[in-house]
Amino acid sequence: MRRALSAPFLIATSLALAGCATSWTVDSQVRSFSRLGALPPEPTYRFDRLPSQQAQSAAQDEVEAMAAPALAAVGLRRDDAQPRYAVQVTARVAPELSPWADPWMGPGWGPGWGGGLGYGRGWRGAAWYGGWGWGPGFGPPADPWYGREVSVVMRELPSNQVVYETRARHDGPYSDSRAVLPVMFQAAMQGFPAPPAGERRVDITLPPKGTRAAAAAPR
Repeated sequence: MRRALSAPFLIATSLALAGCATSWTVDSQVRSFSRLGALPPEPTYRFDRLPSQQAQSAAQDEVEAMAAPALAAVGLRRDDAQPRYAVQVTARVAPELSPWADPWMGPGWGPGWGGGLGYGRGWRGAAWYGGWGWGPGFGPPADPWYGREVSVVMRELPSNQVVYETRARHDGPYSDSRAVLPVMFQAAMQGFPAPPAGERRVDITLPPKGTRAAAAAPR
C-alpha cells in the first residue's frame, strides 16, 4: 500500500515548479460515453454521493467544488430542489514512480546508509517506504510523480439511468492537486453532450499565478 508523501517533499516540489515554470500544461487522456443527443431546456442537476463519499463529506465537498465550474461551463445548472440529473464525481491522486527515475537508485539487496523516506524499486516492487537498516540505498529519492484520475457519471431522474460517463487521466510532477484536478474535470467534460468516440488527449494550459484565463485544446 502506498503511503502519503511527507510535507517537505510536497513543499520542495511546489517551490521548484513555482520558480522555473511560467505555465503548466495538463495533458489528460479522456474517454467519454454518452446517451444524450442534446440537452433539455433546463439541464439541472444535483450531486449524489456513494456511501464511502458520504463518510468523507469534507473531502467530497472539495471534489464537488472542483467539478462544479466544469459542469457549469457546458451548460449544466445545479438545482438540488428540482434536478433533472444526478451527478457523481470522483477524484483519485496517488504517488507513482517517475518515468525518468533511475532504476538503479533506491533500495538494493544490501543495507543502506541511514534511513528516511525514499522511492525505488526492488524485490517488493515500487513503493514509498521509510525506515532504517535495510531501507534506502545510497542515492537520493527519485523526483516525486503523481497519477491522477477524475470521473463524472450522470444519471437521468427519476429513472436513474446512466446517460453520460467520462473519465480523465493524467500523470506528472505537479504536486498542487487543487490546481490540477479542476482542469482535469474541464478536460473530462470537453465535447459534452456529444463527445468524440474513443480515447483522446485534451491539453489545458494554466497560465502563471495571478491570471485566470485557461485555454483547452483537444488532440
